[in-house]
Formats: sequence, structure tokens, C-alpha cells
Amino acid sequence: MSARACRLRGVTLAELLTALVVVAVLAAVAVPLWRVHLLRVRREDGIAALIALQAAQDRHFGKYARYATLEQLALKHQSERGFYDLELLDNDDGLGYLARAKASHRSGQDDDSRCVEFTVDQNNRRRALDSEGNDRSADCWR
Repeated sequence: MSARACRLRGVTLAELLTALVVVAVLAAVAVPLWRVHLLRVRREDGIAALIALQAAQDRHFGKYARYATLEQLALKHQSERGFYDLELLDNDDGLGYLARAKASHRSGQDDDSRCVEFTVDQNNRRRALDSEGNDRSADCWR
């Protein structure tokens, strides 16, 4: 047998380390981007909950000529997937309300400092606040 035929095939340590460095760099870039994307996608849970609450309020108002509480609407105090806590503030006269979806700390959604709280009222005024209380309505209600 010639020396060429007996040579073993394999991976050198330099090649292995190069591959590990490439994987580490890709992970360092991809994981934070994935986390931001995940938080942004979860915002839809809070928005959907407020839209459903608003539709239920409109139906209730059409039937009883006044807005209801969450209990009267038989709605939960959390969004469907649990990323947002819901609160309904109603006027004493029943002619107005403010529905609020606030990022839940139990689900980790409160890490989304850009869109922490969504609100909608009886006149379809939609607002969103960041963690510092600044208005982010244009960014968050998309």
C-alpha cells in the first residue's frame, strides 16, 4: 500500500474550532433577534383580546344601552394565550369604558419594554405605552 492510500481522513482541530466559532457568532446574532421577534408576535395576543372585548361591549351596548363589566361580558382577566392581563374601567353611568391590556409578568411579555400596555375606549381611541409611559401607539397598534 502506498502512503497516500493509508492516510486517514478526518477533521483537524483548526477546522473544528473554526466551525465552533461560526456557530457561536451565528447564535449570538440570531438569539436576540429571535427574542425581539417573539415579543413582537405576542403583542397580537393583547390586541386580539382588546378587539374581542370591544366587539363584546358593542353587542352589549346595542342590547342594553350601556357598557358592561368583564364579569357581565363573561370574559377572563387574561388574554387568550395569557401574555396580557385585561382590565376594564367603566364609567359609573355605563356610557363609556377604557379597556386595558397590560403585559403579564407571569408570561415574560413584560420584557417587551416597547409596548407594555394597550388601551382602547368606547370611541375606538387606541393607545399604547412603553415601559416609561411614552406614547407608542403608531408603533404598537399595527
